[in-house]
Amino acid sequence: MTASTSASKSPRVAVIGTGTMGGAIAARLLAAGHAVDVWSRHKDSTAPLVAAGAHASASVADAVRMADVIVTMLPTADVTTEVMIDGDGIAQMTHGAIWAQMGTIGVAATELLASRTHARRPDLIFVDAPVSGSLRPAESGQLLILASGPDAAASRLEPVFTALGRKTMWLGPAGYGSRMKLILNTWLAFQTEGAAEAASLAETLGVESASLVEALSDNPLASPYALAKLGKMLECDFRPEFSIDMALKDLDLVRTEAGTSAAPVASAIAERWRELVEHGASGLDVSAAGRGLGAKLDTDDAAVHLSDRP
Repeated sequence: MTASTSASKSPRVAVIGTGTMGGAIAARLLAAGHAVDVWSRHKDSTAPLVAAGAHASASVADAVRMADVIVTMLPTADVTTEVMIDGDGIAQMTHGAIWAQMGTIGVAATELLASRTHARRPDLIFVDAPVSGSLRPAESGQLLILASGPDAAASRLEPVFTALGRKTMWLGPAGYGSRMKLILNTWLAFQTEGAAEAASLAETLGVESASLVEALSDNPLASPYALAKLGKMLECDFRPEFSIDMALKDLDLVRTEAGTSAAPVASAIAERWRELVEHGASGLDVSAAGRGLGAKLDTDDAAVHLSDRP
């Protein structure tokens, strides 16, 4: 069978990887009226999607075989390669289908996947399309999609990306979406660490947290994202929207791709966050960057919230 998706036809989509972000993406596609096949290494994560109308596939091969568009949202380059290249992923995709690789796996790995896909299946279209945004934007269809790949893919992916995002940027050949994603996630890390250190400094200097929040509200110094993370820190609410483990993984990718001289502060943040992950913050939201700073922020209250994690 040949994929023949157009902007006027609702494409069938396979979502490979239904964790926090992949699950939210699959749910949005179902709500938009797409036929959605799902597969995950963790089968329990597909249950709510099946209840919403998705078809749970027993294997990757079954998931991709009838799909016009295959979305991968897997945690690392190694896992993505194992599933899609070494396994039955691209081998079983229908002729002319599009693979939209939407996980954050780095520039070099993305370009290697594009090259290997073209070498084995030149009929397929590989699109590098990581997203900027965490759980809530994914649930509400407000992601920024950082797409790169062949021009011909844009119109065919429009109904899928329109369901998922507030905007799609097409940035050039495959790999340029991943470049932009690493830049944006470095900016995210700076804002998160800035919020954590501002809260710690306020506490140390005897400034009430409510006064700090009031001073930053409607202040061009503070983004909505930074204020939201500051609020979670002050409440010791570390339920994961974007985990500190994943944020650390992205900072490590920045160092691998660009070295330490391009973003030395990012490397310093990574080392502090690595220590947090190694000492109990693994699995928590990136707002757990506030732990280890000051007295109130240096608590184990996160353990209370761990049992509430989705």
